[in-house]
Amino acid sequence: ISMSSSTSLAIYAAKAAAAAAPAATAKSASAAPAASAAALVQIRAYSARPAPTQQEGTDRRKVTTQTIKKMYADGKRLAMMTAYDYPTSVACERAGVDMVLVGDSLAMVALGHKDTSQITMDDMIHHSRAVARGTRSAFLVADLPFGTYQSDVTAAVNNAVRMVKEGRAEAVKLEAGRRGAPKIDAIANGAGIPVVGHIGLTPQTAVALGGFRVQGKSVGNAQALVDDALALQDAGCLALVLEAMPSLVAETITKLLRIPTIGIGAGPSTSGQVLVLSDMVGLFDRFTPKFCRNFADLGSRMVSAIGDYKDAVRDRSFPEEGVHTYAMPAAAEENWRAYVQRQFGIELDTIGLKHQPAGVAPAAASPKPGARDLDPAKEPSSSSSTSS
Repeated sequence: ISMSSSTSLAIYAAKAAAAAAPAATAKSASAAPAASAAALVQIRAYSARPAPTQQEGTDRRKVTTQTIKKMYADGKRLAMMTAYDYPTSVACERAGVDMVLVGDSLAMVALGHKDTSQITMDDMIHHSRAVARGTRSAFLVADLPFGTYQSDVTAAVNNAVRMVKEGRAEAVKLEAGRRGAPKIDAIANGAGIPVVGHIGLTPQTAVALGGFRVQGKSVGNAQALVDDALALQDAGCLALVLEAMPSLVAETITKLLRIPTIGIGAGPSTSGQVLVLSDMVGLFDRFTPKFCRNFADLGSRMVSAIGDYKDAVRDRSFPEEGVHTYAMPAAAEENWRAYVQRQFGIELDTIGLKHQPAGVAPAAASPKPGARDLDPAKEPSSSSSTSS
């Protein structure tokens, strides 16, 4: 545990011990240390976001690894959704999803790249940090991007640590089969960072798979996916994403494993589901996967709203005076109108400057003999005027 984490844990432990003090006097002197130890155990697993109790503004407790395991044991399906920035993470939080995934799909749906392999570690950390600011109760998982864990175990662990320390993620997700098991073991059991595995269609290596194609359609390929799933479970995965595979294969894997499976294009038999937010609300229209259901069409509504705004700007119905504008105090307004008329020859009205015809410069009005120029900085006291 780092020094800063240890300090935070000590503070929480002290609070827990203080709260337990009255009970300790009535029962035994060992009650307070026990409460402190319990607090330490609860906090230690979530040093990235040390808030074990109910969050401000929400009536649900923080989702932790233990929550996920209990939901799985109780047969309660997990709802995971992708988020890429603060607004989308707040939306996920308010909707009450269990897990938020900062997926490398943001390379395509948020940054406009042609595939997910082009996103960098720094990009992912930047977006994960933004999502973390809006996530309070949901469990935050972030993808390790292509090229950050494939080379060796050391690189995989170092980048997983970066994602937790800098990106404020609580778990990392890796697209890997059996050959990635040693890296997952090093991250999950060596570094103590929860790992979500990902098999089936793995977009980071879609070129090697022949494109974005369904996996496991033959008996041999289906058995290979089963072998991958079992190996990743043994390596220490918290959960496993199953993407674009026949429902029958996903059901087989789900029934064989002792950890939750989260499907995306893998049928209804998995322990939970995940979708790309931009796909399911109609914000990404380059293509829509067969497995995606459109729950809203925000893309067309956004285009319509922006078009309405453009028209309102051109016909001068926006902004509306008195609704979207600010006013000067009455006395200051009167003095300012007179000053502008005298100094610049411009007459003001309630909707702003009256522009001269194109190509015609405004005439400068000459001060009347003996007239005193008004200094805008020397206006009458606002106590004699009406506030806006």
